[in-house]
Amino acid sequence: MQDACYSPGAVQTAVDLANTLRPVKGEDALETVEQLRDFLDDHPAAEPPRSAANQGTGPRHLTRADLAEVRALRETVREVLERANADAAEAAALINDGLRRSRATPVLRHEDERWWTEVTSDTDRCSAHLAATTLSALASVIATLGPARLGVCAGPTCRATFVDLSRNGSKQYCTRTCAHRASVAAYRSRRSPR
Repeated sequence: MQDACYSPGAVQTAVDLANTLRPVKGEDALETVEQLRDFLDDHPAAEPPRSAANQGTGPRHLTRADLAEVRALRETVREVLERANADAAEAAALINDGLRRSRATPVLRHEDERWWTEVTSDTDRCSAHLAATTLSALASVIATLGPARLGVCAGPTCRATFVDLSRNGSKQYCTRTCAHRASVAAYRSRRSPR
């Protein structure tokens, strides 16, 4: 969708944040401050803008409190992705509450003869900016494409989340790997003697 109200990068950040927790495998990729730093390094749009005084002065200062706040946000983002298809009103309530808590504010931007809105937070807290970025992106997808575009992988051993930005909106699996595993399992099931 060419004129979508969401940023695909922000949507991917939301999915990646939710998927730092793998409940089926019992894996958590956000257990340490260093892991949070790595996540933010991989998702630069999720960070608050650094002031001119802080530019280039070394790594950002993150604390255990930042980690705890981002982990709480991850629960909210994951819950939105898991519930949107079944209970859009509850997903909307979660998004609205998260945006209020992060003190998110829409800002009108103009660059290269194009106007767009961006949701930011008026605080420099890492979790607040990440909440504004991810939750507003999910809200835009719901408003633009519908809540059925948010989901959880249909793979029997996978609970990864996804957002379907495809034209036909028929995504059921988080990755092609999970889709392939499911098709192989279905093929073997059909071919096995009864």
